[in-house]
Amino acid sequence: MIGRPVARIRAFFRSMAGHIFVILTLGMSVAAIIALLVAERNRHHDYERVRRQRVVASAVDIADRIRRDPRRIEAMIADQAIIGASSAPDGISISDPDADLEAILAERFGPGSRPEAGQLPIGLCFPNESRQEIAAGLVGAPRPDCWVVRFTDGRGVRRAVALTFPRMAKPPSTLFNPLYLLVIITASACLAILVARLVAKPLRRMAAAAEAFSVSLDPEEIPEHGPTEVRAALTTFNLMQRRARAGFAERTQLLAAISHDLQTPLTRMRLRLELVDNPELKERLLADHQAMQTLVREGLDLASSTESREDWSLLDVDSLLASMAEDAQELGAPVRYIRGCGATARVKPNALTRCIGNLVDNAVKYGGSADLGCARHGSRLVIQVRDHGPGIPAAELDQMFEPFTRGASGQPGGRHGTGIGLTIARSLAMSFEASVRLRNADGGGLIASIEMKG
Repeated sequence: MIGRPVARIRAFFRSMAGHIFVILTLGMSVAAIIALLVAERNRHHDYERVRRQRVVASAVDIADRIRRDPRRIEAMIADQAIIGASSAPDGISISDPDADLEAILAERFGPGSRPEAGQLPIGLCFPNESRQEIAAGLVGAPRPDCWVVRFTDGRGVRRAVALTFPRMAKPPSTLFNPLYLLVIITASACLAILVARLVAKPLRRMAAAAEAFSVSLDPEEIPEHGPTEVRAALTTFNLMQRRARAGFAERTQLLAAISHDLQTPLTRMRLRLELVDNPELKERLLADHQAMQTLVREGLDLASSTESREDWSLLDVDSLLASMAEDAQELGAPVRYIRGCGATARVKPNALTRCIGNLVDNAVKYGGSADLGCARHGSRLVIQVRDHGPGIPAAELDQMFEPFTRGASGQPGGRHGTGIGLTIARSLAMSFEASVRLRNADGGGLIASIEMKG
């Protein structure tokens, strides 16, 4: 039970649809992850840009105030009267300067400002800061960010200012979040399955048409719709089918013409053979003449069996078998209708009738009698013709369908036959997408089966 699903999964991944599914799933998943990486980097850059913009805006504001009223602003900074700005403690060095921030400040402050900027731990900036301990709701809250900015003002005085800002929480990374990865892979797999089925559907239709063409020379043409490339392939395949049918029709016409042209010399030969005086020689020559006529007639039947232009229709199989048995009995043939199956099949009626007729003739001729019946096996319908003759060795069963293959005397296609009766039956079955098989019956005799869709 477990092996069957595993085999189906393996078969799927070996198919073109499976390959497309794997490629699209991996490709779209990788593309989505790369897009998340790019978005993650952009978010990080935006985060850093906003932080720097706050520092630049505050630093430029303080520099402009000092330029307008240096003494008052210096006093306010010393007393921490300007919210978010205070004097930087002496002796603190910027161990990790922000080069990008310094470049922006140099552009805003002007030449000669030689700015230095970097972020420091809040404890180094304000070691005695305790306001949050007395502020309602701030106990245990994250302490603000602290930046130290040094620059030279327009009077050549070196300034050092500590700037504080509310802590900005860095956005959490979503790149390796299992939920995001699951959504990406699931969405990619669903879309890949849809695309794989759409791409493989025309190929499945063509494969089914090719299989139908292999067992029937008159299959229905494939509807030509879909993308341009698919329509072109289907059009070419239908053209191939039409040309193949035309080739077989031409062969049938050629054989028919040959058969017709042979009728006149064969008739003249018959008349001349009647004038032979030696009775023994006359009988032998007439037998050879009859064999020639039979061979020509059955050769034409074989050619015409592959060129069936008959329309498809629904047929009651039980009624057909019963009527064929009754017709044969009226002519004195030992044919019996044994059992039915209540089936209705979509076939070419004349081709099916001729196919069963050939098998019945073989059964009566070489087995003494014929029993007709049908049965269902799953989705398949099987029509059986059984005789009560000697049967055929198992190793020779498949060979009996080859043209002009003759078995031993008393067997189908034996020494007194042409060896193409079963070949004609198989060709007729192929015209309505069926197959003919032979097997020896358990109680003796031979069973010829016509298998088709039920």
